[in-house]
Amino acid sequence: MLMASEELEQRAQQAERRMEELCSLPVYRHRPLPLLADLYQLTMMYGYFKAGKHRQRVVFDLFYRTNPCGNGYVLAAGLEQVVWYLYNLRFTPEDLAYLRSLGQFSEEFLQALAEFRFTGDLWAVPEGTVVFPNEPLLRFEGPVFEVQLIESAVLSFVNHQSLIATKAQRIVDAARTDRRHPDAPVLEMGLRRAQNVDASVFGARAAFIGGCAGTSNVMAGQSFGIPVVGTQSHSWIQSFPSELEAFRAYAETFPDQTVLLVDTYDVLRSGVPNAIMVAKELEQRGHRLKAIRIDSGDLAYLSKRARAMLDAAGLDYVGIIASSDLDEATIRELVIQGAEITSWGVGTRLITSYGCPALGAVYKLVAQEVNGVLEPRIKVSENAGKVTNPGKKKVLRLYVDGQASADLICLDDEEYDPAQPLELFDPVHTYKRKTIQHYEIEPLLVPVFLGGRLVYPLPSLGEIRRRAVESLSRFASEVLRPINPHEYHVDLSKPLWDLKQRLLHQMRPAR
Repeated sequence: MLMASEELEQRAQQAERRMEELCSLPVYRHRPLPLLADLYQLTMMYGYFKAGKHRQRVVFDLFYRTNPCGNGYVLAAGLEQVVWYLYNLRFTPEDLAYLRSLGQFSEEFLQALAEFRFTGDLWAVPEGTVVFPNEPLLRFEGPVFEVQLIESAVLSFVNHQSLIATKAQRIVDAARTDRRHPDAPVLEMGLRRAQNVDASVFGARAAFIGGCAGTSNVMAGQSFGIPVVGTQSHSWIQSFPSELEAFRAYAETFPDQTVLLVDTYDVLRSGVPNAIMVAKELEQRGHRLKAIRIDSGDLAYLSKRARAMLDAAGLDYVGIIASSDLDEATIRELVIQGAEITSWGVGTRLITSYGCPALGAVYKLVAQEVNGVLEPRIKVSENAGKVTNPGKKKVLRLYVDGQASADLICLDDEEYDPAQPLELFDPVHTYKRKTIQHYEIEPLLVPVFLGGRLVYPLPSLGEIRRRAVESLSRFASEVLRPINPHEYHVDLSKPLWDLKQRLLHQMRPAR
């Protein structure tokens, strides 16, 4: 994907303006973290520096090997944080003083760090794109001195947000299986259970990409424009002489946004009857009770009984919010049992990706400059799944009749004509082949930094969310199903497959 210089300049100016906006957001105001790195990144940089190899150009791919949660795909997320990090990456005097105190690095090396700027190229899959194992999600090219430093930070950003976005999409998909309430929103409510503050704020962002309608996290709302939601806790109810007085006080304070938590004492004998009483009082003042929330007990049974009681009182407009350690499996079971739930509050099991705590993306060298030419590099392993795909690559998504048919990982200089038939084959079981015709090609990697200059105007969170919806809509339902999904074709091009086999043969020890 090559752009004319005029278009490139226009995009760069738009990207600069967007970055200025981004850096003013509360979550991004603190300085970047150049020491957000494992020590071995710095020791390798020092080794390259001492050996005079620090300006050697290299290519690294960031990719993952296995879909999380038994899923058939991942929603890519975290690029915005990567871009912010690279754009602002500087070593402060305090950073250099700490490194000096370790006693491992020379003053010449520390001076080189003081002058550090990212001057390389980054091509990346836009956030909200459906992606699959072994596909480069980010491709870095530049001096090894720069590209080596950033490994741990960019992995942290992409691993976390892609994992949470994917988990959120699974949960939202489960909620949509309820034919009576297909539009029941999922609300992210995990701030108190996230591993740390950054995980909660950026996790809320990722959850919104994955389809959540709002968050309880006010800082995430302020930073990213996500709708914020919230009611009251059990302590509010307990702080009043009675549940009814607590409900009345809250309704007086928020007459048009009243949601009442009905399980502090007894849902059906106390909570719902008192909520009905307050709802009638609100009606007399020209307002409406918005919803009740049930946070414990048998949610299927309680929600059905509560619905019947509300309807009998003429309050069919009052919603029922369920919370209490929900995830996609629990939500599907509740739907099957006919639960009368119009909104889902999901916390711990979403924000922590409970049961599947890591995506496991990796960052691997795939090409290295030798005598001015980039030469492919391969990592060989006893574990066949850890053998890397060598060379500077791109990913093409192939559509047949508007539906994604296969992804092709190929060398960056390969070109394909959609008017010509294309044979695809499984890179492991090569006898599995198919030929596609009359297909569309979508290059998944787009330029983000070129020569250190930002040329990618970062989209808004709403645009990213819409991209996720559009990307998902172009896949067969068999690929998207949450249990035993159909394995989507991700193939290697013939030139890339040949290159990989040749390098593997060269790396084989002589007998």
